[in-house]
Amino acid sequence: MTQRSIRVLKALLFLACLAPLGKLALEIFAVAGMSLGANPVEELIHRLGIWGLNFLLITLSVTPLRQLTGKNWLIRLRRMLGLFAFFYVLLHFLTYAGLDQRFNFPLILEDIAERPYITIGFTALLLLIPLAVTSTNSMMRRLGRRWLKLHRLVYLVAILGVWHFYWQVKLDIAEPLIYALILAGLLGYRIWRKHGRFAHPG
Repeated sequence: MTQRSIRVLKALLFLACLAPLGKLALEIFAVAGMSLGANPVEELIHRLGIWGLNFLLITLSVTPLRQLTGKNWLIRLRRMLGLFAFFYVLLHFLTYAGLDQRFNFPLILEDIAERPYITIGFTALLLLIPLAVTSTNSMMRRLGRRWLKLHRLVYLVAILGVWHFYWQVKLDIAEPLIYALILAGLLGYRIWRKHGRFAHPG
């Protein structure tokens, strides 16, 4: 794929990654009869969290897709997808902190300390921050091998994200279980790729 094609693809991907936020904006302002429902703040927090988790899993899907298809240009989309994962997770937290808790920091800290699903969700956000900050080419060169070790934290972040979702739901756990199965498949593939496939001759 040519450089020009990659630039066009990145531009289209950027717009596609913003589409969920655009849809939420339309629902917030009730455009064309769209609505966030009876509890808009809770729904907004939920949707932003879901999209953060979606982008985390999509980011983790890039390497397997590249290896299975031989399309090496896919790797050039991974950084943008990872940054959008951080973007939506950050919006998820800021919406909770701002709209739900009115930036009442003592209450937010109490929630983080006493409500386990918020504790692990906040931990995932904190772990994402150094990954976002060090996502540039210059930081890759500066950190060298340490960059790869640091960015393996994304696996822990994804596990914490799914765990946070599972603990957050009260009754229907079907959706977080689907996310857990997808994540298990993505991590399982990596384990097989690194160890299992070499156990067979040829």
